Amino acid sequence: MKSLKVRDTMSTNVITFAPGDSVVHAMATLLERGISGAPVVDEDGALVGILSEVDLIQVVVQDSYYDDPVGIVADFMQTQVECVDPDMDIFSLAQQFLGHHRRRYSVLENDRLVGQISRRDVLRAALDLFQA
Repeated sequence: MKSLKVRDTMSTNVITFAPGDSVVHAMATLLERGISGAPVVDEDGALVGILSEVDLIQVVVQDSYYDDPVGIVADFMQTQVECVDPDMDIFSLAQQFLGHHRRRYSVLENDRLVGQISRRDVLRAALDLFQA
């Protein structure tokens, strides 16, 4: 099979959130776009976290049990974000997906968010290669 890099198949038009965004807005965006999570970037565009459906489930639990105000993205996002390099080989990434059970990885180049790659992106790329 020929070599294929993350940059060849990653999404570059990435939905992002700011730490101060409302979690209600974030929840609506994920549902409208049919995505399960998105990177969180600061005002300079630096990656500061990731927000997923699982994180937003905490909002539902918090509201139902504690009747607390809903809050902002920064209250619920994960700040430990595993990222990949755009020059990483797709097959190495596939192994990483198996080992870490992630749905997606943010792609950083020179400490800047340049894209996102999901398990589905890897499967699409592999299918294209298998059918070529």
